[in-house]
Amino acid sequence: MRNITLGTTGITTPQNAFGALPIQRIGRDAAVRLLREAYDGGMTFFDTARAYTDSEEKVGAAFAGMRDKIFIATKTGAQDADTFWDHLHTSLKNLHTDYIDIYQFHMAKQCFAPGDGTGLYEAACEAKRQGKIRHIGITAHKIGVAEEIVKSGLYETLQFPFSYLATERDIALARACAAAGMGFIAMKGLSGGLLTNAKACMAFMSQYDVLPIWGIQREEELREWLSFFQTPCEMTKELADFIQEDRRALMGDFCRGCGYCAPCTVGIVINQCARMSQMIRRAPSESWLSPHWQAEMDKIESCIGCGACKKRCPYELDIPRLLRKNLTDYRGILDGTVKI
Repeated sequence: MRNITLGTTGITTPQNAFGALPIQRIGRDAAVRLLREAYDGGMTFFDTARAYTDSEEKVGAAFAGMRDKIFIATKTGAQDADTFWDHLHTSLKNLHTDYIDIYQFHMAKQCFAPGDGTGLYEAACEAKRQGKIRHIGITAHKIGVAEEIVKSGLYETLQFPFSYLATERDIALARACAAAGMGFIAMKGLSGGLLTNAKACMAFMSQYDVLPIWGIQREEELREWLSFFQTPCEMTKELADFIQEDRRALMGDFCRGCGYCAPCTVGIVINQCARMSQMIRRAPSESWLSPHWQAEMDKIESCIGCGACKKRCPYELDIPRLLRKNLTDYRGILDGTVKI
């Protein structure tokens, strides 16, 4: 397994890290077991956030008494300095620690900078001076914002969506980070669950100086990622051909399932309904055709086109159009005129 050093932070860790968003969906004991199994299997970098309900608490419970053996990154969605300090102190308490390795501004819509009026960057620098955080990071979903962040030279790490569906612009961003001495943390390496070939995903990441954080909820998922510690995964012609075929099938406007578009004015579960066509084919399950999901898809008829979801979407997708397209396809599958 290749090791990655995140820019100038000095943090060196296997290129195979744990994204702790999904553990908010499982019980505390199960989450602790999963996290400890990840560490025992070779993972040393764990990424969470204040926004992930009780994820921080579970990470804290798993690694109490062994803080020096792992790296913890967490995030704040604060928009002002007072909230920043409140979030930071809560995170330190939840994580049972007196410092955080990388403290990140979560889903930033701008490059927070000294003198911008928010006081956020100044607060982060003070927290670093106090030793409460060791490195200042930021996460973004919009490529333009991410590029501005890299050019600013203010941050030690950038977290950005990166998978084998990456555009040339995304790849240039990762390379720009490396050139600037900034660590690149790759989120959404499975594109919201649309990519199902772990070996292809890992082989793609191995070509770049990036640290993928895989969202892990189940033991069988974890064991697949841990298997790469015993059998390193490199790009082969077979995997490259598979990736090219998958790119042809998926590139373009598609929902990644992040959920930042919510809530919907009329109650549509956008982050599932807007990608139902892909999910029903790539993660086949009878449950997608259940009365429950039929009722959820029918809600698309009630869309009033208010545009709130489009404004929130970090990928600037035309969500109402995607919803209607998925509903037409879904109904065709139900009545047999469209074959899966």
